[in-house]
Parts: sequence; C-alpha cells; structure tokens
Amino acid sequence: NNFLLEATFTFSSNLQQRSTRFESERIIMTAGTMERTFSASALKAIKDEVSSQAPQQEMITSELLDAWASIPLEVRSALISSELSTSKPTSSLSRVSTATTAFSTTSGSSVNSSNSVVSSRNSSSSKDDDEDDPLGVFYEECPKTGAKVTMRPLERAPNNVFTFEKTRPVSTVTTTTRTKTVSTARGWRNVFNLPISYDVTMVPHGTILDPSNLQLLEATGVHAKGYNRRFAVIDAEVDAIYGDKIRAYFQEKGIDLATCVLNGGEAEKRTKAVDEILDQLCAYKLRRREPFLAIGGGVILDIAGMAACLYRRGVPFVRVPTTLLAIVDASVGVKNGVDYCCAITDEAYKNRVGSFYAPSSCLLDSSFIATQDARNIANGMGEILKLGLVRSSDLFDLLESHGKALIESRFDPNPSTPAGVSDRIIDLSIQIMLEELGPNLWETKLDRCVDYGHTFSKLLEMVPGADIMHGEAVNVDGFFCVVLSHLRGYITMDTVNRIFACMKTLSLPTNSEDLKSELAWQSCKDAVEHRHGAQRIPLITEIGESVCVSDITPDELDRALEVMATFPH
Repeated sequence: NNFLLEATFTFSSNLQQRSTRFESERIIMTAGTMERTFSASALKAIKDEVSSQAPQQEMITSELLDAWASIPLEVRSALISSELSTSKPTSSLSRVSTATTAFSTTSGSSVNSSNSVVSSRNSSSSKDDDEDDPLGVFYEECPKTGAKVTMRPLERAPNNVFTFEKTRPVSTVTTTTRTKTVSTARGWRNVFNLPISYDVTMVPHGTILDPSNLQLLEATGVHAKGYNRRFAVIDAEVDAIYGDKIRAYFQEKGIDLATCVLNGGEAEKRTKAVDEILDQLCAYKLRRREPFLAIGGGVILDIAGMAACLYRRGVPFVRVPTTLLAIVDASVGVKNGVDYCCAITDEAYKNRVGSFYAPSSCLLDSSFIATQDARNIANGMGEILKLGLVRSSDLFDLLESHGKALIESRFDPNPSTPAGVSDRIIDLSIQIMLEELGPNLWETKLDRCVDYGHTFSKLLEMVPGADIMHGEAVNVDGFFCVVLSHLRGYITMDTVNRIFACMKTLSLPTNSEDLKSELAWQSCKDAVEHRHGAQRIPLITEIGESVCVSDITPDELDRALEVMATFPH
C-alpha cells in the first residue's frame, strides 16, 4: 500500500499540473504503467477496491483512501474503467495480434523475449499446471475462427516454437436436428521476428570514390586478412563515366573488383537481367555473408536487389544510387523487382515479380547528379513533388521556389539558390519516404500516401513504344489525381492552378496521349487487385495532406479527363 500511496500522490500531482494535456487514452496508459511498476499487493488492493470485491483479510488503509480521494474525479473514473476492463472472468481468452507476434492474456505479467515475443501466463492456469509446465502456458482466441488456442513453448526454443491445441465448437445441421460438436486441431507454431536494420548514409559531397574515404570499402564488409576481391553490379552508363574511378578506388587498396555491367534502362528490367547477375555471382563464387555493390539508377538497384534475395536464398548487398530518382526513391526502401511478361495473357506487368529484401546499407552521394541531363533530373523531381503534395507543404514550397534553378544547375550551387537548399530538398524527401515506409516495410497497411501517382502511371509506362520515364508518368498520374481531388471538392481551382504551374516549372509532363478512358478505368481495376480488394487511391485534400479513396467511378474518370484537356499542357 505504501508503494501505491507514493505512486498515487505522484500520479495525482502530475495530472493536476497537466490535466488539460491528458486524455483518457493517456490516463489509461499511465494506469497500465503503474500496473507494471508497483507491487502486486498494491495492485490487488486497488483492483479489489474498485470492483468491490476486496477480501476481508486485506483492509484498505485510510491513507490509501485519502490518496485515492485526492485524485481528480475524471482520473478516478478512467482508472476504474481501466481496472474493470482487465478484471473480467478469467476464462475469457485475449486476442493476439499475429502481425506483432504478441501473446497476451486478460491478466498477468508480461515478459519481453530476445526476439520481441511478448507473452503472459493466463490467470486461469492453476498452480498445479504451472508446476507441471515451468515454461508456462499461453492462451489466445483466434480472431478469424474464434477457436480457443492453448500454446506451450518448447524447452529448447521457448521464445520461438510452441505446441498448440485449437478447440472450437462446430454446428452441424441436418433436416431435423442441429448438433454441436467440438473440433480440435494440434500442431506447432514457429514465431520469429526478422531483424531489419540498415543505414542510409549521406556521404560527403563528391567523396564516395575518393581513396581517402573508406566508406565504400567498409560497406563491403569485414573479411579475413588476404581476402582481396569484391563484386559490383554497375549501370552501363555509370560505368562509362565513373568506371575507371570505381576500379581505381579498389586497386588503391589492393583489391580486385569483379564487375557485372548491365544496361539500366526500363526495357532491361526483366528476369533475364537477374539471371545474368546470378550467373556472374556463381562464377565469382560469392560467399554467403559477403556484400556486393549495386551502383546505378533505380532499375539496376531493383534487379540487383532481387538477385541478392535469390542467390543462396539471400546475400547482403549495398546500394549506391547514381540518379536523383534513385537517391530519393529506390535506395531507401526494401522493395526489389522486375517487370514480367506473362506467357498466358501475353501482357507485360509493371514490377509484378519481386521481393521485400533490405540492403545491408545505402551510400548516397549527390555529386552523381551533376552528370545527369536535365530530363533525368526533372524525372527525379516527379517523385519529390509527389512527396510534397501528399506529405509536406514545406517541400512543395522549396520546389516551387527553387526547383527550376536546381534542375538547370544540376543540384550544384548556383547564384539564385540559397546555400543548403539542394541538400534540404534531398534530406526532406528521404526522411519523408523513410517515415512512411519504415513502419510499414512489408506493406501490411495498403492505404499508403506514397502510392500517390502510382495508380495510372503503371499502365502509362507499359504502353508499347511510350516515351515516358517513371517520374514523368508519376507526375501525369499525380496531376490527374489533382483534378479528381478538385472535382470532389477537396481542393480549389486556385490550388489546382498553383500545382500545375509548379509542375511546368519543373519541366514535368502533365498529360499523356495514352491517358484515355479505357486505360484509366483498367488502372482502377488493377489497383483493386494490387491493393487487395479496394482502389485505395491517394488524393490530396490540400497541399501536404491526402486521403485514400476507393469509390472512383468510370464517369468520374471521364469528367476528369475532360477537365485535364482544358489545361495548356
């Protein structure tokens, strides 16, 4: 009780000082914190008090009652609600979130394992059961079937492997009677949280191939003394410009660099390119834990990542993006893949085959942008502008004010752009992407604002003979969605005009002759397939804010196309 008295006074004082900042959720969370922190006897006392079930042998002291009375009424109500909600009959089994592999019960302590498996012993387990099974028994209710699941950890792998028994009633109906039977299943459950951690490092401008900078070498791993070889997949255009410097960097350190040079155009983003990398890796005899380098634009990073995922069922690889688009987009996530031509439908599908596979690290040097032409830099701006529209009005403002000058100067310092603006645009873009991708790496959540510009653009890019780059297609899609937002009343025509003017300033296309009614509606149907039964199309509600919608109709698309035609593209 003294523990609880001290906690109650502190709790009350803090809440009285900041009462306007606390909502019931925070209060309930604090109650949960108290539940984990203070002694079991104190917890039992407060639970017994609020549920009017205090055993006679444990009297609540007047000091405790005074402390309880000193807490504001709304706080006491929240605490009571919280405690009552966790004091339901012990026969009920809590639900378990399979996405986080957390096993929880209606009451009891929690233990966090080394693999982040949170588990607890159900209060309905008898002491005899606990003594018979020292590792504990865990209970849950299947959220899909309602089955009661009993799990027991295996002694040699108590944090990961459990035997289970599932029991659920099943009703059987005949023409005259209804009978209820019990269906039981047993088996094993394996639980493992894949550790994902990789650094996205901004290398000092122009130094990544400087022999005095060891970052590139260190990224290829620590090897035994005398192991003096490395492997790199390099974009053919990058090799033509930087190939000698790349090889000289490793020669300076006494290392032989084996290379696989591939064309990095969208037409080469096929399984054949992955096979070529795999052939070269086999010939090189890459070791199981030896990282290889992927140096180039988004296409090279995608196919190299897929090869890394496949070779020996997964080897580390290091991304070194060399285009603005790859720096802010392909380099920061965990998706890899290729376009796929189906022999049955005779159709090509954008990024239809691929994997979620994280790099071991990413090294970003923006000096590579200086050797890109204006169209390719504007292409990268298409992805950056997308982020500004759905997530950051500040980023949009920077592009609106300085984007044109940065394209012309190839992101090098120029008189019309304040110092630090180019770095700020890149840094902000990467940070926004990581904020959106980081908590949702495997895309378990399909309502994603970063899918803006990626609904109609996929089919635009796959039109045979279409002369359109990825960022350009994203921008055409993006402006089409801007018009859809306006027609829905989400944004004003002034906002539409402002966005259109910014896009033109960045030398980005805002329409395509291939964007027609049939393609637009087919894109929506493909979105339903790709996003698991719903369109989930992001639309902006203002610059920097967005919402996903799933009810766009063919008539709405046709009307948007008519409005699109009125702009001076």
